[in-house]
Amino acid sequence: MSEAYRRSGVDIEAGNEAVRRIQGHVARTQRPEVLGGIGGFGGLFSLSGYQDPVLVAATDGVGTKLKLAFTLNRHDTIGVDCVAMCVNDLVVQGAEPLFFLDYIATGKLAPEQVEAVVKGIADGCERAGCALLGGETAEMPGFYAPGEYDVAGFSVGVVERKALLTGETIAPGDVIVGLASDGLHSNGYSLVRKIVDEAGLSLDAIVPWGDHSWGEELLVPTRIYVRPFHQLMNAVPVKGGAHITGGGLIENVPRMLPAGLQAEIRPGSWPVPDVFRFLAERGSLTEADCYRTFNMGIGMVVFVPAEEAERALAVASESGERAFMIGRVVEGENGVIGLGGETS
Repeated sequence: MSEAYRRSGVDIEAGNEAVRRIQGHVARTQRPEVLGGIGGFGGLFSLSGYQDPVLVAATDGVGTKLKLAFTLNRHDTIGVDCVAMCVNDLVVQGAEPLFFLDYIATGKLAPEQVEAVVKGIADGCERAGCALLGGETAEMPGFYAPGEYDVAGFSVGVVERKALLTGETIAPGDVIVGLASDGLHSNGYSLVRKIVDEAGLSLDAIVPWGDHSWGEELLVPTRIYVRPFHQLMNAVPVKGGAHITGGGLIENVPRMLPAGLQAEIRPGSWPVPDVFRFLAERGSLTEADCYRTFNMGIGMVVFVPAEEAERALAVASESGERAFMIGRVVEGENGVIGLGGETS
């Protein structure tokens, strides 16, 4: 590289070292359809075996949860979050995630830090069954604070057109099955950090309800629901699903409902994790605040016919999920009722 470019703060050799470090992580995510390896101008993926395929794409980041990773100097779980935020959006439309690409930007590239992030991304891809096809690591001196970075991802999935989940067949009487979250996942962290700071809590302090620290609690990665969701699709007539991200149950559940229908959710039909109760109390949050900001213990919902609800719960349990019948579909203005009032 030119000496002038090096003096400007860009270290090409550090980038090469980062690539060397992540090659093994990329390799363990590969699928037979992947052509070539990393380092090309674009990733190659051979799509075959489908009669009438529909490609589904999603992109997302991790948000201010990254601030906690910087403070704790722990970077091996953030990548899982990044993958989860994308592939969980794909699967609710019936798609199988095929591949994932990442984008990591930083002020000064630290190969060991990049490796930790990519390790998490590879872990997430393995859980989702998709290939880490490629990505970009950008070094931008002066743009990010020392030690900080941003990470975003992009994923593509495929589904046969006849199996595409659009929610069009959802009808009054259908049951809403909720799959448990692993805590906060990746949403509401600007509010979470504000509450934690104002409460004077140390990230090293032990949470009141367990034997782990606040830092560990807040960095638990987003659960990936790809495999259990497809197991449900193979076992029962799933009509639709919703990934519970920003906006909580109140904003995300109606996204899959046809006009003229609403979701009637029953609080108390599933256990709300202690972290949400703590944040609600310390932050003086209303019920509507909580259900519009956090997942409140439900990371994914699935719409099934009433007569298939028990079977859906059993299949979810067999696949390692904690599942609950949390409500039903009723006639009414599109929205959610039962969670701090009706919304549209």
